[in-house]
Amino acid sequence: MIQIRNLHKSFGEKNVLNGVSLTIPDGSAKCIIGKSGCGKSVLLKHIVGLLEPDEGEVFVDGKRVQDLDNGDIFEMRKQMGFVFQGSALFDSLNVFENVVIGLFEHGNRDEEVLENEAVRVLSAVGLLPEKNGNNSDEFDKEWQILKNKKPADLSGGMRKRVGVARALVGSPRYIFYDEPTTGLDPVTSEQIDRLIADLSKKLNVTSIVITHDMFSVFRIADDVAMLDNGLVRYEGKPQEFVKSSDPVVREFLERYGL
Repeated sequence: MIQIRNLHKSFGEKNVLNGVSLTIPDGSAKCIIGKSGCGKSVLLKHIVGLLEPDEGEVFVDGKRVQDLDNGDIFEMRKQMGFVFQGSALFDSLNVFENVVIGLFEHGNRDEEVLENEAVRVLSAVGLLPEKNGNNSDEFDKEWQILKNKKPADLSGGMRKRVGVARALVGSPRYIFYDEPTTGLDPVTSEQIDRLIADLSKKLNVTSIVITHDMFSVFRIADDVAMLDNGLVRYEGKPQEFVKSSDPVVREFLERYGL
């Protein structure tokens, strides 16, 4: 479980978080929405220990993040995967190298282990078929083609799936998605949303999704939290969110004709 209590953060004269409190239960999919600059990404950086709050607390699995030393932070992050807004693939590396870079940087040089993990996660995101005795030759051919592709050879949707696959390496318990469908066409956006929702259920991971897209919220979220002026303006089920009479919520929803 992730618990955020009365979180405050300012950068110079700009107050970004003004007392955010949220609870994210294990195995749930939570979407955090709000206008640009409302503090969504800053909130994520506090959860993973990249920023320290001016006031308030963040707990991950009962441990207060601010109390952890560098070694403990490192161990905590092993349980976390992060999908970046632009996928953040390394242009000079191929798909295989991009996916296993975390394991490689942590000292794993066993080619068989690295390849097995890459195949597992790329299959999980639908870029490879499930391997079985009947399709071994076809699978090997597809794998050799995919593993050697560079990011420039991939469509936007494929790049996003490779980014998700990289986040799944090591079977993390928490996956953070920062605007996962930004820049994608509507059809591909829906495919990525469905993928996130399916992975949350199949792998029983806790998913925290930063988004501004209400259509994504309906496809992914068990719960939704809206940030406004550094505070939680709403927290609850997406179906109840659209019924809210709060004027700030209504203004946000009207952009989507809701």
